[in-house]
Amino acid sequence: MYKIFIRPLLFLFDPEAVHYFSFSVIKYLSKLGFGSITRRIYTLEDPALEREVFGLKFKNPVGLAAGFDKNALLYNELSDFGFGFIEIGTLTPKPQDGNPKKRLFRLKKDQAIINRMGFNNAGVAIAVKALKKQHKVLIGGNIGKNKVTPNDQATEDYIICTQALWPHVDYFVVNVSSPNTPGLRELQEKEPLTALLKALKVENALLANKYAQKPKPFLLKIAPDLTEDQLLDIIAIIHETQIDGVIATNTTIGREGLVSEKSLLKEAGGLSGAPLRKRSTEVIRFLSQKSGNAFPIIGVGGIHSPEDALEKLEAGATLVQLWTGFVYEGPALVKQINKAILAKR
Repeated sequence: MYKIFIRPLLFLFDPEAVHYFSFSVIKYLSKLGFGSITRRIYTLEDPALEREVFGLKFKNPVGLAAGFDKNALLYNELSDFGFGFIEIGTLTPKPQDGNPKKRLFRLKKDQAIINRMGFNNAGVAIAVKALKKQHKVLIGGNIGKNKVTPNDQATEDYIICTQALWPHVDYFVVNVSSPNTPGLRELQEKEPLTALLKALKVENALLANKYAQKPKPFLLKIAPDLTEDQLLDIIAIIHETQIDGVIATNTTIGREGLVSEKSLLKEAGGLSGAPLRKRSTEVIRFLSQKSGNAFPIIGVGGIHSPEDALEKLEAGATLVQLWTGFVYEGPALVKQINKAILAKR
C-alpha cells in the first residue's frame, strides 16, 4: 500500500516539506490512539531478535538512523513502527537553521537522497525537554558542533551536548563525518579525533560518577569516503581510546554510477540510499576483518531490503539502521528485516 499509493503522492511534493508533514500526521494519529494499531501491524517481537551490545539490551537489531528525528520530538511514535532503537540528532549546543533551502533532493531513479541540511536543529536544550518523557525504546544521542565553532574549539561543543543529554539517552554517537558542515570531516584525522574521543571518555567517567551510573557507550560515526589507511587509523584510535563501537557509514560525497538527471547530480551534499550500499558494506567488512571483530559496528547505508540488511550483518555489523530505505520502501521494511533475521537462525 505504501509504495503503490502513499509514496507516489508524497513524492509529488518537496521532500523537506513532506518530512515535516509526515511528522505531523504520525503525531496526530498517535494522539487519536492509532499507535496500538501501528504496533500490531509493524512490530515483530521475539526473544531471538534481542541483542546485547555494549552493555545495552536491544529488543531487535533494526534501528532508525540519526537525521530523521533531529529534535527528539517523535521517538516514541516512531518506535511503534517496530524499531529496536532510535537515534536522535545530530544535536548541537546552540540552535542553528542549517544550510539555505532547497537542501534535500530525491534521486528517484537511483533510490537515493542528497542532503545538505547542515545540522539544522533546535539546540540540545530543546531535545532534553522532549526526552523527559518515558522512553518506549532505546535512544541514541548523535552529537556535533555548531557551524560557527572553530575546529580547535569543537571539543567543548561535544562536551556541552554530552553533559546535557547524559541522563536522557542510552548511548552517544560522535558525528565528525557529515559533509555538510564546513571543515567537520577534518576532525576525522588521527590527532584531533584521538584528542576529542579521549576528552569525551574523561567527561563520560565524570558524569557516570555524578549520576552514580555506569558510563554510557560512545560510538564514532565515520564517512564512507575514508581510504584504507584512514580506516586503519580509525581501528587504532578505537583501540587507543577504548570507545565502544563504530557506525559505518554516514553519507558519501561520491556520485559514481548514478543515473538520475544531471541537474540533481550537481547538487552538493551527502548522498544516501541504494548507491551507498556496496561501499558501506565494504567499510564494515574491512573494519571487522582488520580489527579481528574487536568492537561492535552498526551498519547503515543503502538498506532497502532484508537482503541488504543481512549483507551488512554477515559483513560484521551487529546492528543496522535505516533512513533513506525507510523513506523509499516504507515502514513494513523494519518487520521484513526482522523476519529475515529470524529465518536465518
